[in-house]
Amino acid sequence: MYDRILVPTDGSPEVEHALEYAFDVARAHDAVIRAIYVVNAAGYGGLPMETAWEGISKALREEGRAAVERVEQLAPESVEVETAVLEGSPSRVIIDEATPSSCDLVVMGTHGRGGIDRLLLGSVTERVVRSAAVPVLTVNVDPNKIDDGVDQPQVAVE
Repeated sequence: MYDRILVPTDGSPEVEHALEYAFDVARAHDAVIRAIYVVNAAGYGGLPMETAWEGISKALREEGRAAVERVEQLAPESVEVETAVLEGSPSRVIIDEATPSSCDLVVMGTHGRGGIDRLLLGSVTERVVRSAAVPVLTVNVDPNKIDDGVDQPQVAVE
């Protein structure tokens, strides 16, 4: 049923909980994980000097490489992982990647980075859920709910 699973990551530890679900589904379906990190170039468009953007862009790309490499490190040996660092509006890039010709399922956390970023930018996950052409599995990554001592349900896919 699922051959390719898109997993956006922002590199935060909370996203690792969503990865557990993605790996479970990938193992059950012998699917490939496509882990992506999106450099949000629009968030830094007002910088006065082009050289300043180049430095920030380089740092964000390095952060992105580290984030997708972390997905590769966490993946079980039985799960193939492809990675990409892309640039653009996170929700738009994820939606563009979430096409039936590219993937069968998107697995993402309910939120990654929060706080002021979430207030200013809105919910990337919400935009993806509303607009993606393929099913989206959202996983609560709230650390207050993850570490509450209650066993999390396992994904059972037949």
